[in-house]
Amino acid sequence: MCELQRGVDDRSKLERLKNLSQQSKVPLLAGGDVQYHTPERMILHDCLAAIRMGTTVDTIRQQRPANGQHYLRPLEEIQRLYRNCPEALARTEEIAAQCQFRLSQLRYEYPVELAPEGYTPIAYLKHLAWKGAGRRYPAGIPTKIAELIEHELQLIEELHYEAYFLTVWDLVRYARQRGILCQGRGSAANSVVCFCLGITSVDPAQLDLLFERFISRERNEAPDIDVDFEHQRREEVLQYIYEKYGRYRAGMTATVITYRTRSAVRDSGKALGVSLDKIDSIAKRVDSRSAAGGLLECCREAGLDPESPLGKRFLYVVNHLVGFPRHLSQHVGGMVMTRGWLCELCPIENASMEGRTVIQWDKDDLDELGILKVDCLSLGMLSAIHRSLDLLRKHYDVDLNLATVPHADRQVYDMICRADTIGVFQIESRAQMSMLPRLKPRCYYDLVIEVAIVRPGPIQGQMVHPYLRARETGQQPQYPSEAIAQVLTKTMGVPIFQEQAMRLAVVAAGFTPGEADQLRRAMAAWRRPGVIDRFRQKLIHGMLANGLSQQFAESVFTQIRGFGEYGFPESHAASFALLVYVSAWIKCHYPAVFCTALLNSQPMGFYAPAQLVQDAQRHGVTVAGVDVNHSEWETTLEPLSQAVRKPGGRRLNRDYQIRLGLHQIQGMQAEVAQHLVEQRKIGGRFSDVTQLQQRTGIGQALLTKLAEAGALNSLTGHRRAAVWQSLAQEKSAGSLSLLEATGADEDEAIPEPLQRLTTREEVFADYQTTGLSLRGHPLLFYREHLNKRRVKTANQLSNLRHGQYVAVAGMVLLRQRPGTAKGITFVTLEDETGSINLVIRMEIWERFYKIAKQSNMWLAHGVLENRNGVSHVVVGRLEDLSDLVPLENTSRDFR
Repeated sequence: MCELQRGVDDRSKLERLKNLSQQSKVPLLAGGDVQYHTPERMILHDCLAAIRMGTTVDTIRQQRPANGQHYLRPLEEIQRLYRNCPEALARTEEIAAQCQFRLSQLRYEYPVELAPEGYTPIAYLKHLAWKGAGRRYPAGIPTKIAELIEHELQLIEELHYEAYFLTVWDLVRYARQRGILCQGRGSAANSVVCFCLGITSVDPAQLDLLFERFISRERNEAPDIDVDFEHQRREEVLQYIYEKYGRYRAGMTATVITYRTRSAVRDSGKALGVSLDKIDSIAKRVDSRSAAGGLLECCREAGLDPESPLGKRFLYVVNHLVGFPRHLSQHVGGMVMTRGWLCELCPIENASMEGRTVIQWDKDDLDELGILKVDCLSLGMLSAIHRSLDLLRKHYDVDLNLATVPHADRQVYDMICRADTIGVFQIESRAQMSMLPRLKPRCYYDLVIEVAIVRPGPIQGQMVHPYLRARETGQQPQYPSEAIAQVLTKTMGVPIFQEQAMRLAVVAAGFTPGEADQLRRAMAAWRRPGVIDRFRQKLIHGMLANGLSQQFAESVFTQIRGFGEYGFPESHAASFALLVYVSAWIKCHYPAVFCTALLNSQPMGFYAPAQLVQDAQRHGVTVAGVDVNHSEWETTLEPLSQAVRKPGGRRLNRDYQIRLGLHQIQGMQAEVAQHLVEQRKIGGRFSDVTQLQQRTGIGQALLTKLAEAGALNSLTGHRRAAVWQSLAQEKSAGSLSLLEATGADEDEAIPEPLQRLTTREEVFADYQTTGLSLRGHPLLFYREHLNKRRVKTANQLSNLRHGQYVAVAGMVLLRQRPGTAKGITFVTLEDETGSINLVIRMEIWERFYKIAKQSNMWLAHGVLENRNGVSHVVVGRLEDLSDLVPLENTSRDFR
């Protein structure tokens, strides 16, 4: 092959290859060695090459092309280059003409072995569906449900998706046999067949969901069923798939990871030879959410002149790298299974994680090719709920599951309306907790709306305030027709869900269900003129033809366009709302159980263990610290010394206290902790540090870690004595301690200065070793100083007037900046009395950027907004309290 890029030796190179071709009788081909599509991308190409090789552009000078001709050149230019050898170009065109492969030629075949002998896949699916319907409706299958099942099964058979449904049913069946809690969600909740198969617990008939949102003739695209499994056991399900189908027939979908601003700064800076200190400074300062020009300012502050040659190259590369593919990663849970060998369909590779095989195609590529995948996702709340249900059975003789948790509990909804929802699934975020006192959910469907309404779609579509106003007055608007009223009545005349947008298109504009789903998919592309015109005209003309006014038609179109791709499906919200209620019910009636389950299911949610424990204590729960004589690996419930019982012997909630587990100690290994617990069960509780070391054989370093965490206090009396005695132990198990070797007794061995730690020292030591303290909050010890500066506490804010200037202080728990916030950052602080909500506008964030981004202990000045039972501070100035309160804590940011 001859590749000419207008180099100095092109003519001699071509002659040499022509002679070689004639001598060997092998035809000569013309090639382009294309590495980028336009000449301007040469610098980006060289930078990426340096990034790939882990070096700088200057270092790979010898490997870099001599010019920028490695791009897609016009055929006329190539013909001029090969004018002295037209046969080479002709041969290349001949080969290109023979390359007729199209991706559409790929034929995907789904596994069919799930149907037992004597059944076809569709016959077995029908058998399972009707059998499941009998279990779901023991009093008899309603006529409407039977009709829906017949309709769905007919469509599934027509589109040949029966094997797909059987595969998902098999995964759910396996999970439940292994005691793994799972729940289908999203589009699957639209299907009565999925409900009867046990894939989802949401009855579509009760919510009047649209099956064509899930699968339709017009769309003729693969259905998409999402199943959430406990996040700590999801791997068991994935390994079942590999074991059942073999790694040559099953693979995990890939996803393309793209560059974000910070990673682009670091990679391009290193490749261009920018000094590491400048790269680090820019990367720490830059924020992908900052206003335009933020990168230039960061460069100037770091000492890199944006107008210098190096600065210009750096800015060019960074700006072009953002959004550029960085590497191929594993999808969160998409699995593909085939009837034949998967490698005959697409390239596969072994994953870095043992026992996994990964497809080298992005999940979106699979969707375009019609290759079916099952999303086996993980959900932390399912782990927490499962643990909660197990604790209820063990300690309270209460046997419940997702379907049997008591419904419509007034106390639960009262708690939700108070926004007392720390730890509760989906409604624990800052935005949700602000919405709860305004929306005041009183039933399950209110929770469905609550989950969906605090989303970018309804917010951008300006639907939130109209809905709240209508809900407050309780008055339905005047509807142009009864059909439209049936679609919008349940949401007070405001379309909140994607399904409502689709139904409006059907009943108001005459769309078919398939066309309505095309409308939903087109919402993501409203800015394409052709798409806008086609759907806008069809919608408005259809509504006008049905006798609706121009004003109403334009209003509907505006709302649909407003929340477009951000609209939340009602089916998805319905699945989540069930978990919202169940988790809230457990928190309301069994706060100790709920907190214990959450601590054992970390990491998950918005709040760290410290906030979860403090919230439980505010609800009257007693919490005991980590102790080698009482703690298991995980956090447990243990009886209080004086049990109070109801008549009949059933224990009350307060009979149990939470005992923090050894897992709460930072750096503690599960295997070592389990060994310690086993030795305690065999030989009884430990009497002193020496016996603990001799019986368990743990080393001095781990012994010191336990002492510093306060886990040896029951053996030594206090933390400082425990540290001293731990240092006296030899590393080898069974050896004498220094105390015994010197003949000194224990009291004499402790030097006089080793007094008990002060309460403040204990609290700080707790946070440093376990991330929380049962003795108090770090800010408590600085309250006198803060009071002198007129700093308000969290529990004082609700009694202050709206618009008052205030100063508040606390630890940063989390930072959030939703896409709809127009650059506003929402921050939650915590002091010794509770949490404080801050609102920080973009200009304030940038003015105090170093404090806002890097410090986790703030003093914030601003104006209090106190309305509808929700208070927050609009910040005008920030101060760093890190020097005053020297505590390292980790916030949960931009989740």
